[in-house]
Amino acid sequence: MTLTYEGRFDRPNSMGDTKTVGNALHQAPSESTIQAHETRGLKDLLRDSDSSFVPLLKSKTKEARSFSEVLALNTLRKRASQTNLWPSSKSTLRLAIIGGCSLRPLADLIEHFTIVLGDVNLQLWTGDYDNYISEIMDEDSNLYAFKPELVFVLPSERRCRYTGRLADPLALQEAEANQAVTDILGLIAQIHDRSGASVVVGNFRLPPYFDPGAMRNSGLSSEYAFRKYVNYQIGLNLPAYAHICDIEFLANRLGTVRAFDERTWFESKQPFSTDLMVEVAREFALLAASLKRATKKVIVLDLDNTLWGGVIGDDGLEGIEIGTTSPRGEAYRDFQQTLLEISKRGVLLAVCSKNDHDKAIEPFLKHPEMVLRLSNIVNFKANWEPKSENIRQIALELNLGVDSFVFFDDNPAEIDIVKQFVPEVDAIWLGEDPSTYATTLKDCRHFEMRSVTKEDLERVQLYQQEAKRQELQSTATDMDAYLSSLEMTATISEFTPIDVPRITQLINKSNQFNLTTQRRTEVEVRALISSTDHASFTIRLSDRFGDHGLIAIVVTKIDGAELLIDTWLMSCRVLKRQVEEATLNEIVRVAKERGCERIVGTYKPTAKNGMVRDLYPRLGFAPGDLADETSTYILDVANYSPSKTKIQVAEPAGATI
Repeated sequence: MTLTYEGRFDRPNSMGDTKTVGNALHQAPSESTIQAHETRGLKDLLRDSDSSFVPLLKSKTKEARSFSEVLALNTLRKRASQTNLWPSSKSTLRLAIIGGCSLRPLADLIEHFTIVLGDVNLQLWTGDYDNYISEIMDEDSNLYAFKPELVFVLPSERRCRYTGRLADPLALQEAEANQAVTDILGLIAQIHDRSGASVVVGNFRLPPYFDPGAMRNSGLSSEYAFRKYVNYQIGLNLPAYAHICDIEFLANRLGTVRAFDERTWFESKQPFSTDLMVEVAREFALLAASLKRATKKVIVLDLDNTLWGGVIGDDGLEGIEIGTTSPRGEAYRDFQQTLLEISKRGVLLAVCSKNDHDKAIEPFLKHPEMVLRLSNIVNFKANWEPKSENIRQIALELNLGVDSFVFFDDNPAEIDIVKQFVPEVDAIWLGEDPSTYATTLKDCRHFEMRSVTKEDLERVQLYQQEAKRQELQSTATDMDAYLSSLEMTATISEFTPIDVPRITQLINKSNQFNLTTQRRTEVEVRALISSTDHASFTIRLSDRFGDHGLIAIVVTKIDGAELLIDTWLMSCRVLKRQVEEATLNEIVRVAKERGCERIVGTYKPTAKNGMVRDLYPRLGFAPGDLADETSTYILDVANYSPSKTKIQVAEPAGATI
């Protein structure tokens, strides 16, 4: 579908392009400008209250690149909301946008992308033009009265420049640039201290103009060098509760000349060209969504014409293309190298190929130009079963949800089959040109991380260790003997600042063993550390095969004589190893320490946490109330006898297991 905008685009700018000017930016597209290429356009679906309107609009929003198209889609979405066709989300976000520019219509684009791509009910507040410093510094300002959860700050680009002379000593230039960084970081800290909100700050475009020529990078006095330095230092010194919307990168990717439109700045104080506005709005929405959404965990790969050129079963080891002997072979090798680099962040690699197993593994074992080896693959399926079934089996064996998988294949028919039979999996067609495979992977946006933890770096090793445990279990005839042979040791500790990134990561990505699926940002997790109303702890587990890392999180709230279990989640890797019983022992110990007589557990069913539906009754809790499918369970602290387990507790524990 192509959407066009018929506002005032009648005057060319200095670059020769046609651009939006003045109030034309604020005009909504008329119905006559929305043209549908599908059999039934979005307008028709909306008019008929057809439920296919929502997925189609979401799809078009993901594809949209033009300013007018996004505004048109935004208008249709708002109409759908008025007729209740647009679904209400379970998640709500209070977003404030402030900055040194006119915030409309950028805020309209941000609103649309955030609602559609972030799947939230958005409550939006925008500050006044170039009043962001006062709004931040005044504790009685409307910014704080709004009580935002997330604040997007666009500092004044016009003020990010050196005010001295071009030939000033470098020490003076650095001092002014560092002061600019300090000022911005200070404003970010002020927002967080006064509101508790997370902050997203936009960095600065680099000017596309030739002036001052050869002196552009001879110091920090040019706008180009000054802003580049400020951007780098902000990113380097950003606190954990703040995040960068990388406008410098977005402008460079788009093209810096195309990212600027000085005329619209002078006429209506718009911060960017319309093309860049769309990219900034989209980037912010994806960033906001990622703060409470986990990245994908597993890449599932085809083999023939995906990791190498040719068919291993037909061409043999000598006949496949891989390596530096040909351009195509080098492209396949580059794709493998990119996969290996991503796997080092903690993303798991699996194989799903229609092949004879012995033939399929041969390149991994014997070909000298292969980058990936069997040690890099956590699960290898090469057979003649449907790939959709093999992917489900891989998920079962790794104990992960299929919605955490991304499947790559060069065959569009296989992609369609996986999409049809395992719709939770993101299936990506690589195309026919291997030179694009690495860039397709890098640009798919499924594996971007806000932080990298120790557990992420060791994840492949953790799954390889788990395979050894499973091998031991398959030979054991007695479960107690098997658990004893693991020689398990648990370390239980209160939340600590150093664990906050990993705790946040687990809270936002754990779905199966998660009794309430309560999501939290890093800011909210840090607040639990100092909260006197909460008692929160983590459990780490190790055994003779290796260290599982941080595998369980519990957040409880003290309410008089009751201890309420707000969050209880565990890694599925440690199921059936008595960690549940060990965790309850610690919860009861905390309840006694806080003088609580009862423990109240809540189970909120989701599409993915059915495995813990009966956890509380199994652990001895009595049924409580049932409201809106949410079940509560009660445990009398005085009558609880600690469970005996095969887990040894290490310091600091404070519990008897």
